[in-house]
Amino acid sequence: MKLNQWAVLAVLAIATAACKQTVSDKSAEVSKRTVFLDKIGMDSTVKPGNDFFTYANGTWFKNAKIPPSENGWGSFYTVDDENVKHLREILDQVSGADNPADSKEQKVGDLYKSGMDTTALDKLDYTPIKPVLAKISAVKDYKGLVALAADGFKDGDGFLLGFYVSADDRRSSMNIPHFDQTGLGLPERDYYFKTDSASKKIRDEYVKYIAQLFTLTGVDAANAAKKAAGIMKLETAIAQSHSTPVELRDPVKNYNKFAVTDFQKQMPDVDLKDAFSRMGLKTDTILVGQPKYYATLDLLLKSTPIDVWKDKACFGELDGSATILSKRFRDAHFNFWNKNLYGEKQQKPRWKTMSQTVDGGLGELLGQLYVEKYFPPDAKKRMLDLVNNLISVYRDRIEKLDWMSPDTKKRALEKLSAFTKKIGYPDKWKDYSDIHVSKDSFFKNEQEISRHNYRRMMAKVGKPVDRTEWGMTPPTVNAYYNATYNEIVFPAGILQFPFFDNNADDAINYGGIGMVIGHEMTHGFDDEGRQYDKDGNLKDWWTKEDADKFKKKVQVMIDQYNKYTVLNGLHVNGQLTQGEDLADIGGLAIAYQAFKNTPEGKSDKKIDGLTPDQRFFMSFAEIWRVKNTDEVMRMRINLDPHAPEMYRVNGPASNMPAFYKAFNVKPGDKLYRDEKDMVKVW
Repeated sequence: MKLNQWAVLAVLAIATAACKQTVSDKSAEVSKRTVFLDKIGMDSTVKPGNDFFTYANGTWFKNAKIPPSENGWGSFYTVDDENVKHLREILDQVSGADNPADSKEQKVGDLYKSGMDTTALDKLDYTPIKPVLAKISAVKDYKGLVALAADGFKDGDGFLLGFYVSADDRRSSMNIPHFDQTGLGLPERDYYFKTDSASKKIRDEYVKYIAQLFTLTGVDAANAAKKAAGIMKLETAIAQSHSTPVELRDPVKNYNKFAVTDFQKQMPDVDLKDAFSRMGLKTDTILVGQPKYYATLDLLLKSTPIDVWKDKACFGELDGSATILSKRFRDAHFNFWNKNLYGEKQQKPRWKTMSQTVDGGLGELLGQLYVEKYFPPDAKKRMLDLVNNLISVYRDRIEKLDWMSPDTKKRALEKLSAFTKKIGYPDKWKDYSDIHVSKDSFFKNEQEISRHNYRRMMAKVGKPVDRTEWGMTPPTVNAYYNATYNEIVFPAGILQFPFFDNNADDAINYGGIGMVIGHEMTHGFDDEGRQYDKDGNLKDWWTKEDADKFKKKVQVMIDQYNKYTVLNGLHVNGQLTQGEDLADIGGLAIAYQAFKNTPEGKSDKKIDGLTPDQRFFMSFAEIWRVKNTDEVMRMRINLDPHAPEMYRVNGPASNMPAFYKAFNVKPGDKLYRDEKDMVKVW
């Protein structure tokens, strides 16, 4: 999954009924798990060849209750929940201690403490953002609005421009300013246009939410409703200019390099020189992901009444700040976003929200404390061994491909050999020395972090890329492949059961974290990743004949996934999910072959009544043991490049002859495919 410059594996939940591993500190004894598969959670009434996900997880899925403060439950959720509890333990300890000024303990502890003081937040209400609202109110015309939008970036309040700094996709060693589409409140463009009842309901609730935020600042109901209607009309016009999630998957179409003087001609009514000066941006060249948005913005700035634009700016500030204001605003934000779009029934405990906030804001300070206490050193070594084993297997599979020419194959092998492997935590931690945190003002602390992040980002403009940088914090239960760095990254947070356990047999680890490793490696060669070379440059290194063969093979997979449905008829969008589907299928195949190279993989010895191959596939199925709310599932079908978990199990399994053999899958079974109809890419 790509998030701006980061290509990410969105590990959206993996549940298990097995006991938790607990560690009090580095030297503490770790309780050893002896059972690694939850057979009680299976549904043996279901034939594995008809629905392997339900065979492996059906009883668990039927009985699992999503906690009221969550939008899903299962593997990823439970591991993340345990990690957040660990973060709380650390934060409770350091926030109650007398720490040296500006130490990592003082900064993370005081940020946590300031956010836990909800009495102070409620007393302030929305006072902290009144200065920004006053500036918006004073704007006279659209030129003043653009100036204010540009000024705001330094304080984390910038708008109108989807600005960030990262590697130049065609010159990945250097950083460059990027400008992407922005300006929508709802998750993506189609939320404004779909005519089904669920989409209409979300739009209706969104308009009510906009009006509610205005009423919380003292605007009367009639004027608040008028403002909300104007904002919705404006955002709908902006949405017309936005690319779809599928269109955003094409890195070539979303790479548009402009001299600033040339791009100015496409936005004649926006003074880019002045805007960039206000932002502190000195550059002659920029990358624009979706130029259509900026051309439309230029027109809408002139044609839309300035009062509507000012209303939209005020709403953006209120909505963006709601979670760090008083209870009135926090409740309104939760009732729209979390209830309507995610299906959550109640707010998370404050300690959990603040633990996640500190992880998001000071992640590599808190991360240092986390890995010191909860990440066993031997886990990193074992993980590196697994990664190297899978790379060796992938190399062998590429060498034996019967559809790829020697020239393309040579470059593919060079790219594979050039993978950077990051495991656990960074070798070089980020510097937060310019951030001053107080236990007395949560809002000011958040401003400090925003300003730090902006300064740090702006220091990259025109400078070489720092390839030691991480895109996730150590406690994160996830992993990613970053195309412009050509790297695979596995934070400490995911390196635990059910994905990984140092005491588990190889079938468990290769079916779990082995599949995740293979998944991230395959992202380097999916529909997006394959367009980047070994150095992370967006460059066509394929022969046309090989590229055509690849697309033809991938289309077989797209057609397969297009047939999958959820929620009484919502179809998976195989075009949107193709990169993740390819990574799932390739990752499982690579992990299985690597497993077969182990002593257990070569044996027939049963454990718990299961053969080694059966344990491998069961481990794989259990890591995708996840249950989501209907609201989240509906959103995922619209937005998420990952297929629902049932199809992340059944899809890859149905394309694996070894799975057929392990579970005696025969013609007539629902997952059965003739070999000629199987996906065979990597």
